Amino acid sequence: MAIKIGDRVRFLNSTGGGIVKKIISKELVEVEDEDGFGIPTLIRECVVVETENTIHTQEKRKDPSKQKLEEKKPEVSQEEDAYQPEETPEGEKVNVSLAFVPMDIKQLSFTSYEVYLVNDSNYYLAYNIASSNGRIAMSRSAGFIQPNTKIFIEELKKEQLNDIEKLNVQILALKQGKSYSIKPTYDVEIKINAVKFYKLHSFTDNDFFDEPALLCEIIKDNVAKGEEVIDENDLDKIISNKEVRLAAKVSRKQNVPEIIEVDLHIGQLLDNLNGLSNADMLEYQLSKFNEVMQENLGRKGQKIVFIHGKGEGVLRKEIITQLKNKYGSCLYQDASFREYGFGATMVTIK
Repeated sequence: MAIKIGDRVRFLNSTGGGIVKKIISKELVEVEDEDGFGIPTLIRECVVVETENTIHTQEKRKDPSKQKLEEKKPEVSQEEDAYQPEETPEGEKVNVSLAFVPMDIKQLSFTSYEVYLVNDSNYYLAYNIASSNGRIAMSRSAGFIQPNTKIFIEELKKEQLNDIEKLNVQILALKQGKSYSIKPTYDVEIKINAVKFYKLHSFTDNDFFDEPALLCEIIKDNVAKGEEVIDENDLDKIISNKEVRLAAKVSRKQNVPEIIEVDLHIGQLLDNLNGLSNADMLEYQLSKFNEVMQENLGRKGQKIVFIHGKGEGVLRKEIITQLKNKYGSCLYQDASFREYGFGATMVTIK
């Protein structure tokens, strides 16, 4: 069934829906939701619930006095009503970021965050943002964002940061009704470092928000985060230096320290403890523990000593619990009493 202006639709792959207000192109319509916001949506992602004629018939039955007025309402040309974004020369390069805006920057230990997707380009973007553990993903938000705009994704509480250690972001860039330079389909993995959310200098002034925000680049000048751009002039050098690079790689392997020492005493991790509760400090120490573990999981045989102190044993207990639940293949034991006293645990990566 062809979609027409005035049809009521629901979204196929996400919650919500509304009334079709504009036909932007053969593939794209604007759907107005219950709050009056226009949402650009792919036609193939819409399912017609009620046609325009059915809706008008129901409304006329409810209020017959409006029938003549509605019949006399002038029709709006679809071409005149089509959205035409303003383009900039620099916008021809795709630049996309994920932004975390603290709701109360004066209370970094407790505040929640508003998460936005920022599209700093002349392209419409179809996007999907999913939590991932490397094998299984769960979509957190999917949709369509207009050129040179930002869109609200979700509100994230402090305790949810550890649940999104990795985010997978898929991006498809296109334009409507005009020719454009084809961009690749982007599939980017972002690692969220929870430690940054405790540091004020992580949140900086920017061009997209009135308040400081933590910006995580997804795509920079058409290049996905983590990819390298190789100059053709450097290709010969890369080939000729292959043996040198291989030797350096072997050398680095041989120079891996036998034991990595990580002091988890909170005074060694943070300079300012004002406003931090015991729970906040424990959460921060565990985030540092997980950060070190993730960085070294691929280094078989690596030994890591986590110095946690004796105290009441709360931190040690939490570390042992996470080692059992998240790093079951790794070995652990009390570190040398002679070198570290009674407050350290040694982990061996397997």
